[in-house]
This record gives sequence, C-alpha cells and structure tokens, in this order.
Amino acid sequence: MTSLLILNAEIINENKRNFQDIFIQNGRIEQIDSDLSTKQADKIIDASHKIIIPGMIDDQVHFREPGLLNKGSIYTESRAAVAGGTTSFMEMPNVNPATLDSEQLQNKKNIAQKKSAANYAFYLGASNDNLEAIKSLNPNDACGIKVFMGASTGNMLVDDPKILEQIFANAPTLVATHCEDTPTILKNEAIFTEKYGEDIPIRFHPDIRSEEACYLSSSFAVSLAQKHGTKLHVLHITTAKELELFNSARHQDKQITAEVCVHHLSFDQTDYDTLGTQIKCNPAIKTQYDRQALMQAVLDNKLDIIATDHAPHTWQEKQNTYLKAPSGLPLVQHALQMLLEFSVQQKMPLETVVNKTSHAVADIFQIKERGYIREGYWADLTIVNPNQPHIVKQDELFYQCGWSPLTGKTFSHSIDSTIVSGQLAYHQGKILDNIKGQPLEFNR
Repeated sequence: MTSLLILNAEIINENKRNFQDIFIQNGRIEQIDSDLSTKQADKIIDASHKIIIPGMIDDQVHFREPGLLNKGSIYTESRAAVAGGTTSFMEMPNVNPATLDSEQLQNKKNIAQKKSAANYAFYLGASNDNLEAIKSLNPNDACGIKVFMGASTGNMLVDDPKILEQIFANAPTLVATHCEDTPTILKNEAIFTEKYGEDIPIRFHPDIRSEEACYLSSSFAVSLAQKHGTKLHVLHITTAKELELFNSARHQDKQITAEVCVHHLSFDQTDYDTLGTQIKCNPAIKTQYDRQALMQAVLDNKLDIIATDHAPHTWQEKQNTYLKAPSGLPLVQHALQMLLEFSVQQKMPLETVVNKTSHAVADIFQIKERGYIREGYWADLTIVNPNQPHIVKQDELFYQCGWSPLTGKTFSHSIDSTIVSGQLAYHQGKILDNIKGQPLEFNR
C-alpha cells in the first residue's frame, strides 16, 4: 500500500477537535483538509462516528528479547502494542545479554528491523562498569540512558554514588531513572520475612517497596540532575510525596520531567485482594490516596508522560509466593483503552490523553516527525470507535505470556484501526501480515 485516505473522522490533536479527512502517501501525512473525498487512494477508510488520535508512543516497555523469549519477544509484544493503538515503543535494556554497549544496542535494532510491527527505539543501560560506553554514545543512537537507581536484577543496578555522579555529569542524552532505594527495601523485606516467613501477603508489597524507598531515590536523582544540568526523566512515579519534586511548567520548558504508568492510575492497594501477584510490579502499586494524587498531577502537568512499563512474565511464574513471584504485568494491548475509560468517567479529557501519550513523548525525547497529526509527519494514527464496547478476552491476547490482569473487563471504546508509518497494521481485530515498524529518529 502506498496511499491511504481516511474520511469523516473527528481528529483530536494539539488540544483541538476537528472533523477532517487525512490523505497518506508513502508513509507520511500528505494532506489534512475538510473534504478530500475526491482524491484517489489505494485504500479508503470511512471513519464516520469514530475518533482519530496520534498513535501512543510508549516510552517504557520490556519486550524480553534477547534472552527471555519464554516471556515475550519483539515480534509478539509489538503486535500486541499495535492491536492496542500503540504505534511506537522504547524498550528497556534489562534483557540477556543486557544492552550495555553499542554492539548490543545494534543487535536489538537488527531484531526489531526484521520482527517489529511497531516503530522502535532502545535504551542504553547503565551499570557500575560501562561509563565509557555511556560517554561515547551517539545521542541519536538510543532513546535515552536507563539507570536503575534501586532494586533490580543482574548487573543493571547502579549503586556506586561516584559512578552515578559521572553518569549524570557526562550523559550525552536524556537519562531515564527507575528510582527505589535498595537498603530501605531490604530492611522492610527483612521485617516482613521475620513475621510471615516466605509467605508474605501480597498486600504488603507497597509497604516493602515503600514511599520512603521511592522518595529517597527519586529525590537523589533530581538533586544530581540539578547539580549537573542533566536532562532527567523519572520513570513510573507512584507516590503523592514524590510529586513535590516536580513542577507544573510546560513539558517543553522542563529540564526534569516525570512519567506515570497506567496501572498506577488504575489500581490501588485494595486491588491486591482480588488480583494478587498479577499486579505485583516495581515500584509497587500503592494507596488510593497516592493513586488519586497521581491522577491530579497528570491534570496539573506535574506528570508529563503516561506509559505502561509493559513487563510480561509467564502465568506459572506469577503463581509463586510473594518473594518468588516476579514483578511486572502485561499492558500494551489495552493501555490506551484504560486511558480512554478515564475520559468516559470524566477524570481525564481526551486531549490530555493525547498530550501525555503522544505529543509530550515526542517533545521530551526529541523524536523526529512523529507524535502529532501534521502534514509532512509520519502517519502514526489510531482510529478509536467510541460506540463499540470491547470485552478483554484471553483468546484475543497477542502477548507471548497469554494472560492479562484485565481479562473480563469491558471497555467503552474499542481500537478500530492502527496505522504505523502509513501502513494499516491493525484493523477490526486483525493484525495485517508483513507490517514493519520503522526506527525512531531523533532531533538531537
């Protein structure tokens, strides 16, 4: 397909709503106008009574490749992403081998070039011993540098203050941080283990990975960024207390930005009783008060981006006891619908959803010609049907892991179609074959 014409849609873009047609040629938006019905195209989509938004750009996913293919792969998880209206993703470095140098970074790009249905970019990971790889990174080769400033696995935890100082002082591009204080977590874990042994009730997860653990680490990251003038993006904020670290300026004017994940806006501590380890994640889902504060912070612009932290594990792994069950949950296939539900509930305007999942991501990461519906830009679009409810069914999941904490939930909106770099990638329940995403490019 070289051309695509979309007619009669309501476009939500740049805080405006307009009824316009969109003509796409060779992957890009060639024309946006009130009436393009006379134009010829290889395919025409009548989007009457539907909504078009820029495709979601998910700035934090774990697609598990290379090395963890029993959990997920770039092929399976990118297909789940486009089925959910996500057109681009930025993938994390904690795979096997970890993405700690330019060779591993290129290896993941090579895999994505062959297998990804969505557009893609990858983080270079930080460790206690790859400072030179960070210093020599071409800023346009990675979406950012990922620093685990807290509890993690393998050699991805950076716990040497001198190394952290050097990373923040010398980072050639945006630094994205996972912020939890390991000593605090270990201290809390010991207290609960002494009381409950191996079988700690899951409801205590937010008490072990506590507000204090989050704040100690995130405030340290912010102080380092302020000291060194680093462009910092703090991932998955979970507590009301951390919000005092951020301001409500326009995201374009900020040196330090912050993200919230869709599950931290959707669940709270009471949900552990029904969902158990399905929603065990790091940092932990916390109290109802925290969840409400995070939602308000999105509206107040203290939180700049909404993402998923999509992190699949097998169902069998998730059935383990608290200490052994891995953290993370699969979300990319329904994250956008979760956010659209907030608009139905009048908790978050659709314009805010678009801003936090597309516009702000493109701006903060300096992504070239994506994240907006503009003439000349790549055509990354999601067509939403607000009049067709959708029930999450297990046999319709594209995840490698085959499960979702949302199974059985009914959403008011359905994802009708997803267009990736001008290609119709998903349409009314089906992934189209031979769809290939493009590498994200950056203006740095």
